Amino acid sequence: MASVGRVLTSSLSDLKKEFLRLLEMDEEFRYAVAGYLGYSEILNELKALREEQRRIWESIEKLWKEVRALREEQNKLWEEIKNLRENQEKLWEEVKNIREEAKSLREEVRTLKEGQETLREGQEKLWEEVRTLKDGQERLWKYVKAGFAELRATLGATFEDYARAFLEVMLEEMGYSGARVTRGYLLRDREVVEVDVLCENPLVVGEATSRIQSIEEAEREAEKLTERVRLAEEKYGRKPVLAVLAVGSAPPEVLNRLRLLAEKNGFKLVVGRLYEES
Repeated sequence: MASVGRVLTSSLSDLKKEFLRLLEMDEEFRYAVAGYLGYSEILNELKALREEQRRIWESIEKLWKEVRALREEQNKLWEEIKNLRENQEKLWEEVKNIREEAKSLREEVRTLKEGQETLREGQEKLWEEVRTLKDGQERLWKYVKAGFAELRATLGATFEDYARAFLEVMLEEMGYSGARVTRGYLLRDREVVEVDVLCENPLVVGEATSRIQSIEEAEREAEKLTERVRLAEEKYGRKPVLAVLAVGSAPPEVLNRLRLLAEKNGFKLVVGRLYEES
């Protein structure tokens, strides 16, 4: 009996060890024993709680991620607000400058309007003077034409005489009071050369012809005047204040050529009673 007891005790000990090993190693066995002992509901509840806890931790982790993202977004918003405030200050400064500039511009506009009014008044006076001068010029031309007509009728005056009389009037208007324009003579290689228009003080050299009919004739007259100017410079040692080619009449194409020659050679062109600037 004693040996049987020892055998049973040894088998029971081994059974306990195997039982504990299975509880530790075999989860299904462990749950079966717990269910047998009435703990299955508690274990299931614990398992559910653990699963719920895991989900909660996952949710918390997501929330922390969202919080971090929100903080980053908040920092960006604060940075943008800071930039907006700085830009707003710059805009207000710009508005201030614009207002000051607008004030200055209004003042300038007011000054310009006052100046414009003064100029308008001055312009009216100038136009009045111009009208007076034109009236005086018309009267002067009438006197010149009348005097020249009378001179031509009594003395047989030529177009050259008319050109000289015209230039004396023009020199008078230029400030050369008492200037005398006559026919003159110059030397070219010991040869006496006649000049239709000559004034020594101020020095004026010119040629006059009643009519030029062709471009070739116009070019010859321009060359002739250029030569007379050169001879006068050699004689008097100074340049003429005025070189003039007076033409009574010419066809339109010849007049155009004369204008080009006058511009090229630097002389003034007088056509009939019209003085042209070159």
